[in-house]
Amino acid sequence: MATMYDYLKWRGDLTFRQDPPNEVDALIFSTLSYIHYGGAVEASPEVPVLLRDAAEDFFSRKDPEQYVRVEKDLDLLHQAAMSTRFGQIRIVMYRDMLIPEQETQFAAMTFLLDDGSAFLAFRGTDYTLVGWKEDFNMSFQQTVPAQRLAAQYLRDVAAEYGLPLRLGGHSKGGNLAVFAAARSGPLIQPRILGVFNNDGPGFTKYMMGDPGYLSIVPRIRTYVPQSSVIGMLLEHEEPYTVVKSRTVSLLQHDPYSWELLGREFVTVEEISEDSKFMDATIKAWFADMTNQERGRLVDVMFTLLGTGGVDNALEIFHPRNTLNYLKVLSTDENMRNVLSEEFRGLLEAARRTRMRFEETKELPEATKE
Repeated sequence: MATMYDYLKWRGDLTFRQDPPNEVDALIFSTLSYIHYGGAVEASPEVPVLLRDAAEDFFSRKDPEQYVRVEKDLDLLHQAAMSTRFGQIRIVMYRDMLIPEQETQFAAMTFLLDDGSAFLAFRGTDYTLVGWKEDFNMSFQQTVPAQRLAAQYLRDVAAEYGLPLRLGGHSKGGNLAVFAAARSGPLIQPRILGVFNNDGPGFTKYMMGDPGYLSIVPRIRTYVPQSSVIGMLLEHEEPYTVVKSRTVSLLQHDPYSWELLGREFVTVEEISEDSKFMDATIKAWFADMTNQERGRLVDVMFTLLGTGGVDNALEIFHPRNTLNYLKVLSTDENMRNVLSEEFRGLLEAARRTRMRFEETKELPEATKE
């Protein structure tokens, strides 16, 4: 089945005036937002820069692979920049922030399309421990700094450009796009044509009754792979579309694994049984904890992961760091007790969920909900 690369080859010769933005375009914009552009895009963020020129600046760097999330981003940027469809669009209002002391990782950029609209793309989580911890903070805090920055970013773009708007992102970026749209207010929200949430987590329950969120729900398009974990976390009011992926389990979070057919995703009827089980287990686990207990667990877990100067999530499983974690746990009784207590709760939630699933399967079909 086709991927984003195939789409660019097939549709790349048509402008957005000739063929309006669609869900695949939104995924491409969301994925392009992971790139740390630098050059003129970063130096003069208020001045629009053609994507083609931004790519030329980017690839002129000594080690461009150091500024992307995965190597596939390099190919995506190259193919998008060389296409008629994406090469002539302009990037503006690029922001890229990492503030460890505030547990904040945020980045966004706006693409000005030739159809007279703008697409605001919010970057998902990078490989910094700061970014990962901010994600976990969403489980017990009503808002996190990146969400508030996203809402302000939308207000800034809307004030600068009186255009119809689309918002989107992948992973945490999808959550930020939804949050920004929900908090945009009555003057901006009517200008929003759509919000594209690509396997982004939901919110704590307080958001489910928020008037701004409820009013934007009909324009939210949420997509999750069939074995989604990230996109099923926390609470969602909007429905979701299940996308077929070429890989398995957590690897399906990778947007490059999502299958396409023409201008649309290849879809399946529902998420997998494993995804349902994981979602129900995590929700049951969270329900057994107070917000204070969730916060305590997150703080302890990331204190442990950050020992030894680790600041990149890719370093967590290095053998030397694993040995260091074991050493810390052997000497820190409080940390050991918190982690063991809460993860026993996770195992208990999994046990109860498994029993409930098995009981449901045994019921006659007519009595199932």
